[in-house]
Amino acid sequence: MTLFLYFARRFLFTFLSVAGLFLVILILIDMVEQIRRFSGTGASFGEILELTVLNAPDSLYRILPLIVVLAVITLFISLSRSSELVAARAAGVSALRILLAPISVAVLVGLFAISVLNPLVAATVKQYEVKAARHTQGTASVLSVSNEGLWLRQGSAEGQTVIRASGANFDATRLVGVSFFGFDPEGNPARRIEAESAVLRDGAWILTGAKLWPLKNSDNPERDAQIWQSFGVPSDLTPDQIRDSFGTPRAIPFWELPGFIARLENAGFSARAHKVWYQMELAKPLLFAAMVLVGAVFTLRPARFGHTGLMVLLAVISGFALYFVRNFMQILGENGQIPLLLAAWAPPVAAISLALALLLHLEDG
Repeated sequence: MTLFLYFARRFLFTFLSVAGLFLVILILIDMVEQIRRFSGTGASFGEILELTVLNAPDSLYRILPLIVVLAVITLFISLSRSSELVAARAAGVSALRILLAPISVAVLVGLFAISVLNPLVAATVKQYEVKAARHTQGTASVLSVSNEGLWLRQGSAEGQTVIRASGANFDATRLVGVSFFGFDPEGNPARRIEAESAVLRDGAWILTGAKLWPLKNSDNPERDAQIWQSFGVPSDLTPDQIRDSFGTPRAIPFWELPGFIARLENAGFSARAHKVWYQMELAKPLLFAAMVLVGAVFTLRPARFGHTGLMVLLAVISGFALYFVRNFMQILGENGQIPLLLAAWAPPVAAISLALALLLHLEDG
């Protein structure tokens, strides 16, 4: 137990050190990118720094698997050079017993990541998108899905328009049971429109079976209401902007994803990307364990065997390969090319199986 706690503490310290180093590097790199992106928008240095700080956690969260494999490599190279690994093996401790401590820590880190870090990252991502939209386009188009239906906001110099629909097609370019609530630039209600359906065309929503109530400069909106078989509401929205308004799955806290997926499907949207992301998050502790085993295959050896540089290179390449395969499988899953569970769970399970087979072979040898 003492040896287990020692290796666990060493791996946790190494992981935190590597993660801290990468966080500093990511902040410096992202600050340059944010300055380039918002240099012509009038954003102050303080605002750019705020955007950088908000964006950094998401960048770090994405590369956590790579940080795990780099921490494992650093740990075992350090243990080999200090002969601690040799002493442990000479005392009769097997390779699998040595790996039990870093694997346990990696799994706990994965659980902490999805239960605590994921909601924090989701909050920073959401804040970053909101603040970035203010600098790039002044007013942001925001779409949300609730139990009452779909809500969409579009903005222009003439004011804001809030749209509510009871249903929609997969990309929200066709709405049914729709209501438009128009507000002037001061935020006062200007008009209300109820329609059977609305279709997004170039530069406008085309409403069918519409009734318009003027709420501004009218003492009796019902008396002044107008009925139109077809009516156009100007809009600068595009299908891509509406899809972007859903927000990326990583902008939704892990604990809220199941409910959000249910609301998306009830509103008629495809939630496949969110389902894949949810399964990917569930598989993250297993992925971290796979990264530990992949790194250990090449570095869990005495330094006197030589070729340390080559072994480190092979470990890094293997870790990056697993990371790339996982992301590729995610894309295939989101596009419907492979089942969701296969996309999320196959890479870590396959990596663990292969790494264990190699470790057992080397141990027997």
